[in-house]
Amino acid sequence: MDAPLPENNTINDSIHLQNVVVMRHGDRIDSLEPLWVTTATRPWDPPLVEAGRIRAFCTGRKLKTDLGFPIHRVFVSPFLRCIQTASEVVSALCAVDDGPDVVSSLGVTIDSSKLKVSIEYGLCEMLNREAIRSDCAPKDGNFGFNISELEAMLPTGTVDHAVKPVYEELPQWEETVMGARTRYEQIIKALTDKYPSENLLLVTHGEGVGVSVSAFLKDISVYEVDYCAYSQLRRSVVHEKKSFTAGEFEVLTHNGQSGISYCSANPMATGAM
Repeated sequence: MDAPLPENNTINDSIHLQNVVVMRHGDRIDSLEPLWVTTATRPWDPPLVEAGRIRAFCTGRKLKTDLGFPIHRVFVSPFLRCIQTASEVVSALCAVDDGPDVVSSLGVTIDSSKLKVSIEYGLCEMLNREAIRSDCAPKDGNFGFNISELEAMLPTGTVDHAVKPVYEELPQWEETVMGARTRYEQIIKALTDKYPSENLLLVTHGEGVGVSVSAFLKDISVYEVDYCAYSQLRRSVVHEKKSFTAGEFEVLTHNGQSGISYCSANPMATGAM
């Protein structure tokens, strides 16, 4: 069993337990309607379907009630499906007196002081043909993200405009799969090191969620990440004056839990059950 978190999220005055949740976006329209890409203006950037918005909001409510710690800061990929997912999740996390029959952010009153949100290029989709079909990618290599327009889609008052992104621009098209996986691992570490006293929620893509498990759990291969699946990581942070020292990430997500399935990456490790 996992050790329970102290109520104040500290072991003593100088040691803090930092929590990170890494979440995939909700159900995207091109998975439900494959012909959508044939008429789309931005075929590389599908939005959520209504079921995806509902799933995102309900997952946000589950995080709010089940995590046992508050989320202080949210970072999100600039792809539309992630922005829309983050909007629903943040609304659920910040909701004031929402009843159990509420399944989306529509009409929900929020307390925007509860957390802050920022867009982070480093959390973007893998920019290669494994993730985006070449006939769907922009011909000129310009994915055309308008950050101001995307920020306007997030709940009013939650965007932190003062945050400088770790990745100030998108990776180049045709990055390798291994290069993208390295990027996801690096951005998780970079963001947690940037905000060592805060619990973070990172809204990203399936590969990023998979890496959040496989990079920090030895000899594991992730083979399935459902829509709105999420992992939980935790590490100890020792604060000393103006500096800190952080321990290794512990993966709290078990196989089959919260929409993530994984197995041993070592084919010889198939001992009796």
